[in-house]
Amino acid sequence: MERLWAPWRMEYILEPHRDECIFCEALKKGEEGYTLVRKELAFVIMNTFPYNNGHIMVAPTRHIGDIGDLSDDEMLSISRLVKKSLRILQDKLKPDAFNIGMNLGRVAGAGVEDHIHIHIVPRWNGDTNFMPVISNTKIVSQALNETYRILKEGFSKIKD
Repeated sequence: MERLWAPWRMEYILEPHRDECIFCEALKKGEEGYTLVRKELAFVIMNTFPYNNGHIMVAPTRHIGDIGDLSDDEMLSISRLVKKSLRILQDKLKPDAFNIGMNLGRVAGAGVEDHIHIHIVPRWNGDTNFMPVISNTKIVSQALNETYRILKEGFSKIKD
């Protein structure tokens, strides 16, 4: 049997699962919810079950499930945070590329359908290796708290 050490998952396993929105909950928790920056209309949080190191999400502050219902100001705020997030990720983690996208609807892979969000996943040359192919296992090589500390420092320096 193969073992991978992922101690941060224990909090998820032991925490009672609620029907509350993970994005709204993260905003209430602030740093404990891995919120990197909060603006009036949008915010950035880390994905606590990342596809890769530095996987973050940008979402509107307002709980909304349909991109068509976003105001122009909300869309602009989200777009600005995506742009700033890319700059910070490039500066702090030095990825070679990014996957950026939204999953709209359950069939499209949305894990949270009622609060839209944009995923930003940093990618590095060589970050795909034999583990996902042979053992269907993805390795995330940095602890969430360490990645959070590094990215939070970058977000604390951004100007509007």
